[in-house]
Amino acid sequence: MTHIPHGDHLIAGEKIRSETRFSSAPAEGQAHEFSAGTPDLVAQACAAAHAAFDEFSATTRDERAALLEAIADEIEARADAITEIGSAETGLPQARLQGERGRTTGQLRLFADHIRKGDYLDRRHDAALPDRQPLPRPDLRMMQRPIGPVAVFGASNFPLAFSVAGGDTAAALAAGCTVVVKGHSAHPGTGEIVGDAVVAAIARLGLNPGIFGLVQGGKRNVGEALVTDPRIKAVGFTGSLGGGRALYDLCASRPEPIPFFGELGSVNPMFVLPAAAAARGDQIGQGWAASLTMGAGQFCTNPGIAVVIDGADADAFANAAKEALAGAAPQVMLTDGMAEAYRSGAARVGAGKGVRSLVTTTCEARQASPYLFEVSAEDWLENHDLAEEVFGPLGLIIRVRDAMQMEKVSRSFGGQLTTTLQMDDGDTVLARSLLPVLERMAGRVLANGFPTGVEVADSMVHGGPYPASTNFGATSVGTLSIRRFLRPVCYQNLPDALLPADLG
Repeated sequence: MTHIPHGDHLIAGEKIRSETRFSSAPAEGQAHEFSAGTPDLVAQACAAAHAAFDEFSATTRDERAALLEAIADEIEARADAITEIGSAETGLPQARLQGERGRTTGQLRLFADHIRKGDYLDRRHDAALPDRQPLPRPDLRMMQRPIGPVAVFGASNFPLAFSVAGGDTAAALAAGCTVVVKGHSAHPGTGEIVGDAVVAAIARLGLNPGIFGLVQGGKRNVGEALVTDPRIKAVGFTGSLGGGRALYDLCASRPEPIPFFGELGSVNPMFVLPAAAAARGDQIGQGWAASLTMGAGQFCTNPGIAVVIDGADADAFANAAKEALAGAAPQVMLTDGMAEAYRSGAARVGAGKGVRSLVTTTCEARQASPYLFEVSAEDWLENHDLAEEVFGPLGLIIRVRDAMQMEKVSRSFGGQLTTTLQMDDGDTVLARSLLPVLERMAGRVLANGFPTGVEVADSMVHGGPYPASTNFGATSVGTLSIRRFLRPVCYQNLPDALLPADLG
């Protein structure tokens, strides 16, 4: 049975309809009408989250774990409806949506297990030393506590895993923070169903309904109202550099500045070292092409740039990538706006000084086909515009003269989410010299793989120096992401009766 959206916001457990409406723009099928957000609705959702925070932050780890598991159950109960409307809205294959749904429920359950263990609290105790000279030491206990209501912006490219009940929301709820989500207008029907699942889980467990709010659509002033609301204490964001930087600046300019955890894009450079290029350059080229085109290149970890030493091995790598990309079928992009931005980005790269086109295509409407360009290291180093992300299946090969110039090029990149070494045993010396640069560049360094798969695990880092993200010490994937929404509190000489239960 086809799901018909109700089209309402979700605030404090209630469906709220606004007079201003907007229409979805699905890749296929019927469009639907949704209530559009306003600053007043944002204020209502923030007030509810603020009112519920004290109660929710005092819940036990078991109670919050049960909530996360209940949300996962409710999402799975709506699996068919989510897949149907998600695929229609985004153009993503049903198998991709099903896999992303599994990732979403998996990370909810992962956080449930994580908080039950309690290690994230980082509990510390320095016992009192009343007889210490020249001064006694008080009893000191410390642990992490929730930061307050959190604002989450749904991402365009992950309608489930980085949106309404995605990683930011899961981490915030696990920490004991209430959440207000700004739904993304690219997939409002998908967001609505997931929002209904969260509300149902909260109601089933008898928790305060103000724990969660979802405000759909709206103009730019809706997002601005959310990050500047004085009741919001942190923001999670995945999106463009321009939009993220504007929100970051608003957070910093508030009377009470708050942390903005923004993931703003990355070109994820791959360095093909000489021994690897000689032994398997064509295989690396084919694998790179497959990674570039995965999901129409609409992944923040898409490896858009390859650096290789010029010569016959570079030719083999480039020719293999060219052949694979030239034969790739067009794919539907998530929105018309993304398709237009992709075409504009390809035109910008292609017009760069010294840039040569290897694969040129025509992209119409919402379709995207691959582009492949190459450029010398000298021209690359003179043109900083080439280092800007193009969101889509576009690759750029940088040909360097030698290992020394490869290292110089490596130092030219800004902050990245990932960087990759394609290497064999004979490349160890060069790889060792590059590694300190790559560590400073990115949050994740890979060898002999491709970064478009992001494992949800304790040790994953999905973040990096600016402009990849706005906080180099944070990650938006994996259990470490909970730390974004916690702060340490020290309890000095407090009687046991007043200490939080987790310190008892």
